[in-house]
Amino acid sequence: MERRNLLDMLPADALAALLEFVERENLPSYRADQILRRLWQSPSPGFDDITDLPMPLRARLSEVFTIPRLDIGACERSVDGTEKFLFTLSDGQAIESVAIPDNGRLTLCISSQAGCALQCSFCATGAMGFQRNLAAWEIAAQVREMLLLDPPIPVSNIVFMGMGEPFMNWPAVSVALTILNDPKGLGIGARHITVSTVGVLPGIVAMSERPEQFRLAISVHAPSDELRRQLMPINIKYPLSDVIAAAKEFDRRVTFEYVMLGGVNDSGEQARQLAALARECHAFVNLIPLHPGGAGNFTPTSGDGIRRFARALRERGVEVAVRKSRGKDIAAACGQLRVERLGRRSPGRADQHGDVQVA
Repeated sequence: MERRNLLDMLPADALAALLEFVERENLPSYRADQILRRLWQSPSPGFDDITDLPMPLRARLSEVFTIPRLDIGACERSVDGTEKFLFTLSDGQAIESVAIPDNGRLTLCISSQAGCALQCSFCATGAMGFQRNLAAWEIAAQVREMLLLDPPIPVSNIVFMGMGEPFMNWPAVSVALTILNDPKGLGIGARHITVSTVGVLPGIVAMSERPEQFRLAISVHAPSDELRRQLMPINIKYPLSDVIAAAKEFDRRVTFEYVMLGGVNDSGEQARQLAALARECHAFVNLIPLHPGGAGNFTPTSGDGIRRFARALRERGVEVAVRKSRGKDIAAACGQLRVERLGRRSPGRADQHGDVQVA
């Protein structure tokens, strides 16, 4: 009989499966809660490592269930404390996560797909193309693996800003969000979990229907449809005006992500246009210096240019922050480490994969 993956279930479903198991094995019911805690709350590498369980029970669990691992294929550490992890999956695909310490917080940037189909012109992940969706457990296990390190990395915040478009893998991402947030899962507060999208409208609607206060970030990167179509082909399907309208309907605060491309999207007029969009849906604007490892032949906007752009937004009543550029001395651009270690692979076509689902 095929073993059941306990990590690929909602915590409530995993508990139900374990209660059924302990009843069948004539064990006390408290054993189910004892095992459940070792999935996410106090994770164990494997059943053999749960030493407060009798050895015969550990052996029996291994026959019925599995708690798989992500293999760390590479890890690079920056002088600023940023750590980038390359995880190898069971089918040979690879994904990246980045741990970013900042003022007592630890933010983990996680992936939702291996590769990406959207081909944004400044993104290294887009350049590698789409490979496949991640399962829910592969998404949440990126956090679990941080807790299994020696010493562990305690994660306080999650951002879905790694490889892939989360709303093109919504069924798995939705389950992963529950695992991340559930007190019987990883127990991370909903307001500390941000999902970033290029503006896939059905996904924005689907997330707005969830009761938790998960945060939404929208990759805007251009204040007009004409420029955004050049930078982000998805804008043809989901025009900027429709994305802004969806952001207005979202009942929580929205963040605009805006990567600064020298001579492309950083003029005074573009600052005025962006300010108008942000005011329309009361968005917070996060200006992102272009990482030198990104794709394309773009030039980063200078520090003075970013400050002028930010000042123009503030003068128009928009709250704005400039993201620190982290990990410059390592392959920290999204997708860069994967390409360096594994080379470029022939991408799959997202429209040929039946498992690519928006919502």
